[in-house]
Amino acid sequence: METKIIPFLCLAFSLIYSSLPSLSTAFTPRDNYLISCGSSANITVDNRLFVGDLTKPISVSLSSGESVPLTNPNPSPNSTQLYQTARVFTTASSYKFNIKQTGKHLVRLHFSPFISQQYNLNNANFSVLANGFSILTHFSTRNNVIKEFAMMVNVSAFEVSFVPTNPNSGFAFVNAVEVFSVPSDVILEYEAKLIGSDGDVGVFGNMSSYILETVHRINVGGPKLTPFNDTLWRTWIPDEDFLVLKSAAKIATTTDTPNYQKGGASREIAPDNVYMTAQQMNRDNLNTASMFNITWNFPVDSGVGRYFVRLHFCDIVSQSLNQLYFDVYINGFVGYKDVDLSTLTFHLFASPYYIDSVVDSDGSGVVRISVGPSELSSPWRMNAILNGVEIMKMVNFVEGSKTGSKKTSTWVLAGSIVGAFALLCLLAVPFLLILRRRKQKRRPKPVDSMGWTPLRVYGGSSNSRLSEGTSLALRIPFEEIQMATNNFDRKLIIGSGGFGMVYKGVLKENVKVAVKRGVPGSRQGLPEFQSEITVLSKIRHHHLVSLVGYCEEQSEMILVYEYMEKGPLKKHLYGSSGLPPLSWKQRLEICIGAARGLHYLHTGSAQGIIHRDIKSTNILLDDNYVSKVADFGLSRSGPCLDETHVSTGVKGSFGYLDPEYFRRQQLTDKSDVYSFGVVLFEVVCARPAVDPLLERDQVNLAEWAIEWQKKGLLDQVIDPYLMGKIKPSSLQKFGETAEKCVAEYGVDRPTMGDVLWNLEHALQLQETGSQREHQEHSCISAPELPTFRTVPRVPSRHVGIERRNSGDGNSDISTSQVFSQLMHKDGR
Repeated sequence: METKIIPFLCLAFSLIYSSLPSLSTAFTPRDNYLISCGSSANITVDNRLFVGDLTKPISVSLSSGESVPLTNPNPSPNSTQLYQTARVFTTASSYKFNIKQTGKHLVRLHFSPFISQQYNLNNANFSVLANGFSILTHFSTRNNVIKEFAMMVNVSAFEVSFVPTNPNSGFAFVNAVEVFSVPSDVILEYEAKLIGSDGDVGVFGNMSSYILETVHRINVGGPKLTPFNDTLWRTWIPDEDFLVLKSAAKIATTTDTPNYQKGGASREIAPDNVYMTAQQMNRDNLNTASMFNITWNFPVDSGVGRYFVRLHFCDIVSQSLNQLYFDVYINGFVGYKDVDLSTLTFHLFASPYYIDSVVDSDGSGVVRISVGPSELSSPWRMNAILNGVEIMKMVNFVEGSKTGSKKTSTWVLAGSIVGAFALLCLLAVPFLLILRRRKQKRRPKPVDSMGWTPLRVYGGSSNSRLSEGTSLALRIPFEEIQMATNNFDRKLIIGSGGFGMVYKGVLKENVKVAVKRGVPGSRQGLPEFQSEITVLSKIRHHHLVSLVGYCEEQSEMILVYEYMEKGPLKKHLYGSSGLPPLSWKQRLEICIGAARGLHYLHTGSAQGIIHRDIKSTNILLDDNYVSKVADFGLSRSGPCLDETHVSTGVKGSFGYLDPEYFRRQQLTDKSDVYSFGVVLFEVVCARPAVDPLLERDQVNLAEWAIEWQKKGLLDQVIDPYLMGKIKPSSLQKFGETAEKCVAEYGVDRPTMGDVLWNLEHALQLQETGSQREHQEHSCISAPELPTFRTVPRVPSRHVGIERRNSGDGNSDISTSQVFSQLMHKDGR
């Protein structure tokens, strides 16, 4: 996707686009009260009808307090008609609304002071309450102001009250009131990540018990958006005035509509225009490897407070998936590390996504948001983005003042109850201390950052999320995992992915493990969690990573695996890891081990198991460089004996995806074979499966390597370290094997058993040589079965089923065309 647009054209497009009405279907709230206060006429604003509170009949009622309708005698020519009238309250008064749909609502109050009759609205000082809870205290304004509040409304009669601060001579006023219901994900019910003023990380729950007052709503990298462009009629302002160092940021825009998906953001979360613009790192005139952050300072109250922060992301800057890794900082502390939008959005390019946090103010009067490159970023692809920011102040129900006098008897009764309860607690404390003292000696400290929030995406409960058939023997108590990871010490992080962070840990009896723990907002969760446990609890193989156990206590989803000392194969092939290069023999042995693991997956049961996500990062190495296949979150059972394929949605990793599976959405074990073939080329060429920075004909590794292989010149594009170190016969056999694996049609690909044998043959040729090297045939055919083959050949259940001329209308699509479709889909 082209993002380097001339700034002038970029701005022009943004201004034109923002002036158009939203292309999405307008949201229609069940409750929708729009009141023009003090007006005897109805007024249309942004295609919305505000009803005058003096008109008859009216859908809301005004309480019996004293109030006066006013009209501005000298309206500004630029002022909206909505602000040319107001209602003044000289005593406590309320608007009452009949609620049809209890739940989440937005309340907006419009204030535009003017002078009329004996009232100077600039001098008004008052409080506003929502169903008795204070949302504005000692409020006054000399400017046009819109106050917006998001809250739960669980009553059938909702009241917005205006109370003058001085009951004798004071007054309150309002120009317009909006009360309307909103979708459930606009206001949160689930737990959010809490970042304390000292950087401590925890969990903040019961979000729906708080009123959220909008402080900032920012369209990062884009122009001002008016209610006309937003399905919830919000206003988004540009970010330029909040940037700490403007030269660090560079605007990115796109003309493509965002790829919304279930579980991610929607147009009610933020409009298209927010996700179609962003700020990215300005790398112009800078060293490629230079690292810096983009930082914004957003003013908030200087006192102590707690804020809800929602950050919006949509990758419109990358040219392909899995290229962008970045960190998010809040008030100078790491909020989210190694964010990979590709995995968080299930490998859908330019898909909107948002992250929520609760932040304690540090008293500085600002909330500071920064984004910067991750340590996982390749030097030539360092970047970080941000599309939008929302900051809302939290109004606590308990601390908020509630109107209405309490009778003395009520307070006496309450005091008696509290006193009795306190006395009971004092008597119970010594006994509780004795009971807990022994347990505390062995109990670890409270968790620093609990974060798994399955309710957000999957609507599950805090009860067990696994079937009763899952082996209970694999359950590991949360406290034991806590101790094994030193309370999830960040120094023990050894990797990260779509599911969450991976920690190195040590269980009882000095057993080293890798602990994969879910993170807040992760879009990989319950299905992957269940799949991993279901698959790995049933199979054991020397070349498959073993599942040690799992934990699902305290809303956690944790998977515990055997520890693989050398990490993923990818780190040993290319990148900035600084690891010594692998010898050709080591690479062959690693490929053979992985092939054995996959062969067992495909043939170890009646239906077999299809991995669906074979890539170099999912092949791990132990301390002796023995390879094991890992990450079974996307795996599926193979077809039944009387079936040829499994019909399923396409999932996998870009660059490794079987084009036939992509076209037909018909999964077979030959899809794994294709992905493994890409890995084989990755092993010999030591370059990524997809590298968008290369020339067009070199971007896709499989296509590029095949061209050299067909010419008999694969030795010209292998890893420079291997030059002169591979026997020609061994390289020829290896190249032929990889070529057959990535054949256009599954019927032309070998089984994993055939692949395994040919790789073993390539290793034997490397170790012993052959007197017939010049006579080696280039065919990888099933009949080629020398006596030293030790793994029985299992014919593919799908051979002869999928034919080129299938008449399905897709049979003539080439790998190149499918790749082009994928690149187009991903915005290239």
